[in-house]
Amino acid sequence: MAAAELLTYDAEARKARFEVGRRGKWLHLFSILAAGFALISDGYQNNVMSMLNRVFRNQYGEVAYSAEVSTRVSNASLVGTIIGQVGMGFACDYMGRKWGILVATVLLVLGSVLCAVAYGNTAHALFMMLTVTRGVVGVGIGAEYPSSSVAANEAANEYSERRRGGIMVMVTNLPLSLGGPFATAIFLVVYSILGSGRLVAVWRTMFALGCIWPISVFYFRWKLASNELFESGRMRSNVPVWLIMKYCWRSMIGTCGAWFLYDFVTFPNGIFSGTIIASVIGDSDDLIKIAEWNLLLGVLAIPGVLLGAFLCDRIGRKYTLVFGFTGYIIFGLIIGCAYTRIMKIVPLFIIFYALMLSLANAGPGDMLGVVSSESFPTPVRGTCYGISAAIGKLGAVVGTESFQPIRNRLGPSYTFIIAAICGILGVVVSWIFVPHLREQDLMENDIKFYNYLLANGWTGSLKYTKCEVRDNDSSETDTGASLKEPLTVVDTVEGDKKP
Repeated sequence: MAAAELLTYDAEARKARFEVGRRGKWLHLFSILAAGFALISDGYQNNVMSMLNRVFRNQYGEVAYSAEVSTRVSNASLVGTIIGQVGMGFACDYMGRKWGILVATVLLVLGSVLCAVAYGNTAHALFMMLTVTRGVVGVGIGAEYPSSSVAANEAANEYSERRRGGIMVMVTNLPLSLGGPFATAIFLVVYSILGSGRLVAVWRTMFALGCIWPISVFYFRWKLASNELFESGRMRSNVPVWLIMKYCWRSMIGTCGAWFLYDFVTFPNGIFSGTIIASVIGDSDDLIKIAEWNLLLGVLAIPGVLLGAFLCDRIGRKYTLVFGFTGYIIFGLIIGCAYTRIMKIVPLFIIFYALMLSLANAGPGDMLGVVSSESFPTPVRGTCYGISAAIGKLGAVVGTESFQPIRNRLGPSYTFIIAAICGILGVVVSWIFVPHLREQDLMENDIKFYNYLLANGWTGSLKYTKCEVRDNDSSETDTGASLKEPLTVVDTVEGDKKP
């Protein structure tokens, strides 16, 4: 094999990937949808505990299902999510996106079934079992994040550069956000059928229904083809960890910091939204009324997702991210500073609360997945995405653990004031550390990364699926990269020999 030489990006050659005909476009679109749309099950699992926290408290009492037990059961999925995000982030860079997506799907189904059949001789034993089984669900959720989101982004890059961000949002964060109202709507149906006298059947049914969506898309995910961008850039050996850290550190601070702050606020508000609404309406036993307000809250937050999808390809990811964090600042301060007055007018409280969540959806909710997919080169995209998302879930764990103590010691208004403080920090972190991205081809960043490694003494190679140089007299590559020295090529896959 000849020694590898520096590459230059050929934008004109890369445009050829869009000239694939109608069938090729449909294949790219199928890959995008199959990779991303099952994230609605993650949204369902993330939000199902919002209503089930009230069900458990009504069924087993506040002694058996204390604030500590509620936090432990809720946090189990978050801890599992961290494990899944980091582990699958590494694995999907090494084994492939499709492999990670399939593992995530199986874990979600298995975890949902285990939650539905959880058993204990006492309430304490039952909730210990649920802690473990919700942890399994969490690992599945975590595995879904890097594998599905990264695969969807890479497929969208081959479909359309100009609309890649909006497409990514519509197949990832939109399903995630729909999962909340979906979970509440399903709860209303199940509760209406079974009634208040069969709460055990209610929570078991809610957990069991969580496996339907991942099962329904499993076949389509099995049929997924590995995308060319990933196969062109995968790195299986001689991984230069220190050089990768030097290349990615700034973006990692931005994505990790912003995701920590976002999840610190968002997850406690999602998990305990039923508790928040119950305290405002003053009737903690009326599950139907709490669920109806919860459903309205979730639906009102959806327009923010669409707004973020519209803005990100026009003003860029960074500015959309900053715009969303300002929602925490504005509405967090309004609700927090005027809490005693606003809580007396329930519709007004719901509107302000929904506006805060909706702007958060438009900004960090939409953009963190996009930015974490686009800021890092293909060989380490899954790993960096997984680490960023895991740091975010660490923020969710910290936020969930501190939510009840803050409410009990400082008062409910301070949960919103702290959200405003997180919004300020989010604006600062995003402005300083998050790169300004819009329509850049992901392969252009891959080539910059590859050249950076070579310039710093790296002796490995990227694994290309196609012949990178047609002959010794040509300087163009099939992937849209051109060699500064035309006689040298990178390594090829097994069986693909150079002439």
